[in-house]
Amino acid sequence: MKKLILQKQMLLLIAGLCVCGMFHSLRAQGQGGELKWIRIGELHDSLSEQGTEVEGAGVVQTGNNLYWPAAYGQNQTCSRAKAIWVGSKNYYDSVMDKTYTHKVACIGPRVDSERIYQIFQQDFKMIGKYAHPIVVVDDVLASAIDLHDVLDETDANLPCDRMVQVEFNTAAGVNITKKVMAWSQQNHDNYFIYDYVIKNNGVFNAEGDKNPQDLEEFVFFTQYRYALVGEAKSSFNEGWGQWEATWGRNTINQVIGTDPAADDYKFRALYSWYGPHSGQGVDDWGCPNFGDDGRLSAAKYAGVVVLHADKSTTDRSDDLRQPKTTMYLGSDDATVQVPYSSYDEAAMKAKYEVMTAGHADKTHAEEVGDSYANEWGTDPGGYTQTQGYGPYTLADGDSIHIVLAECVAGIDRAKSRSVGRNWVTWENETGRPALFMPDGSETTDHNAYKREWVQTGEDSILKTFENVLSNYNSGYEIPQPPPPPENFTVQSGGDRILLTWADNAVTWPNFDGYIIYRSESNVLDPLTVYTKIFECTASDVVHEFEDLTATRGFDYYYYIQTKDDGSTNIVHPGVPLVSNMFWTLTSYPAYLRRPQGMLLEEVRVVPNPYDIRARALQFGDKSQYDRIAFYELPGICKLKIFTERGDLIWEKDHTDGSGDELWDSFTSSGQIIVSGIYILYVEVTQNIRAEKDIE
Repeated sequence: MKKLILQKQMLLLIAGLCVCGMFHSLRAQGQGGELKWIRIGELHDSLSEQGTEVEGAGVVQTGNNLYWPAAYGQNQTCSRAKAIWVGSKNYYDSVMDKTYTHKVACIGPRVDSERIYQIFQQDFKMIGKYAHPIVVVDDVLASAIDLHDVLDETDANLPCDRMVQVEFNTAAGVNITKKVMAWSQQNHDNYFIYDYVIKNNGVFNAEGDKNPQDLEEFVFFTQYRYALVGEAKSSFNEGWGQWEATWGRNTINQVIGTDPAADDYKFRALYSWYGPHSGQGVDDWGCPNFGDDGRLSAAKYAGVVVLHADKSTTDRSDDLRQPKTTMYLGSDDATVQVPYSSYDEAAMKAKYEVMTAGHADKTHAEEVGDSYANEWGTDPGGYTQTQGYGPYTLADGDSIHIVLAECVAGIDRAKSRSVGRNWVTWENETGRPALFMPDGSETTDHNAYKREWVQTGEDSILKTFENVLSNYNSGYEIPQPPPPPENFTVQSGGDRILLTWADNAVTWPNFDGYIIYRSESNVLDPLTVYTKIFECTASDVVHEFEDLTATRGFDYYYYIQTKDDGSTNIVHPGVPLVSNMFWTLTSYPAYLRRPQGMLLEEVRVVPNPYDIRARALQFGDKSQYDRIAFYELPGICKLKIFTERGDLIWEKDHTDGSGDELWDSFTSSGQIIVSGIYILYVEVTQNIRAEKDIE
């Protein structure tokens, strides 16, 4: 006969636990006002309603932003601060009834309480070519970009996949419309194009009052303060890097293309990289994690390439002599200190002189040479890149058009891990793996080996500049991959995880199937490893896949990519173009779930006892910290955990009908538990009919 497990039965299990390690997940809110995110490619950023991303505008603890490679988390930051300054000479101020020799309005690089008197927002919106796919894991919306890819408008004719548009007036009498464009195609997903239209509309305050006049010797000026230490210093107390690297004290800055008549001229650009820091105690090229796995946090270069700058308001051809200023600037220079007043004539004059300083006789990189950048110069903040466009004459109603692209490139994550691992093995004298240089030759100099690989990032950033120019010169008509599936569903099961997806891409020209990747234990984390687990072509296309290789007790995250046959890839001919991973990347874990248990006596705690020294043999010592599993549970029950003296520290309603539940050794209030004996209490809250006789 069949029996019932009745309500209110209970079971006590005792688990001995050792002290677990700390886990930090705090994130600071940025100071850039309202933010809109671009998160559809390998380069991410939070863009500010202020018009540029000032110091502290990022959402990580350092306040930095511009994230690459974004697949490995938001601590992959590259930028400390940016700024936009606009100014002219002999400006009549109707408020003060005075003509100023120099009039300058500033956005950044510092957070400024006077900002409300400098810029006056008009428009701020995100436009998408199409909405991102619907991604569901176990009936929960689970797209990694759900909370960030929030569109205000859709436009099927958009020249890019995403565009953020911000428009604002300034106290200097000009209106700026800035369009930030991003692509998800793999050869073009590591840069943003910034399209600026600067118009003399005479508006000088938030009320829209006008003071019409011609603007003499008008200059549009930008600043880029790069800090590329990334995950190596995610907060003051975390990471293996130097704290001053988070504000760019050791950043090295290069400028090229200031003379279009030079034999080696290709384009006008600036770029920066992480300079080895003298305080690290090891060879610091790439900022290796010398105390652990050697992975490189700073094997990347960031920079800006100029695509167009009007010669004048009547000649719209590209002026190859612009920008006319590229002088590096001390990041703590007096001119960048707040407040930024539009009525302090001496301060505005000093700023205008910076804006029109011209080109340095020697670039910052040439000045630093082989020395340590953190020991070069007198500015404690390091040095910032600048670009000054002009001077222009802007009659009332006139405008100028400037187009730039900001890019980040370097060696990929797999290579930075392998190079770092090989380097640290030699450094610690624990092995002698073969060291192959980028040109294929073998070496036994592990420091030279690491440096050579990191410096290939310079070639990568220059190649990215070429890709940007190709895109721009084509009128943004780059080939596109097939669209991602409109929906992607992941369903946890007892012995498999089922993945299904829409077939909307099959009619795309040159469509050639799908690829599925999986990560175990974590996602969007420096330690994440994405592994290909499935691929099909157009000839054997399917729209579901059963993952039979998952292991019970581990979290799994997935993404699916559509692909073409490689015939349209003009950057790497023959390599398939694929839809970007971020369209379908899951942020909610799937895991194997067995059917509910039928006997309380069969409930198990795994591992029991738990020993921190055996982490690697349990659910991992890098992720899923201190996980404990409860197996063979009733499908619907209440779980409670008590200390040995009877204090309730954690509880959960288990209602998914499975026999599994996981606990990561935190109390309900988020505190890490201490060593001791803990008691699991299971209370059946719904009658369950047994499928076999119970003796």
